[in-house]
Amino acid sequence: QVQLVESGGGLVQPGGSLTLSCEASASIFTFNHMGWYRQARGKQRELVAIISSGGVTTYEDSVKGRFTISRDNAKNTVYLQMNSVKPEDTAVYYCHGFTERLTYQRDYWGQGTQVTVSS
Repeated sequence: QVQLVESGGGLVQPGGSLTLSCEASASIFTFNHMGWYRQARGKQRELVAIISSGGVTTYEDSVKGRFTISRDNAKNTVYLQMNSVKPEDTAVYYCHGFTERLTYQRDYWGQGTQVTVSS
């Protein structure tokens, strides 16, 4: 079973920066795409950013220009660089991997890491 392990969450002041990491227990080429989702208290989980196996990125509108998703294939790790953070970025951030083959589709999730933006 492939596992995703997030790290890097914590408390950051508004306007500050934070980098989240997601290490996969298998090659990240296992996944058609990987990404980050977040869930704020009392809200539904939402997509933050996705990166395809080919390196194509997609961002949720509210984080465009502030967050950057990237991948290190040699380390089987995906990153989320968060700059100019805002209180509304406070949430549990989840790493996600999606695999699609001829006979199945599968979603993989990390355990989540808390990001709190507060002064």
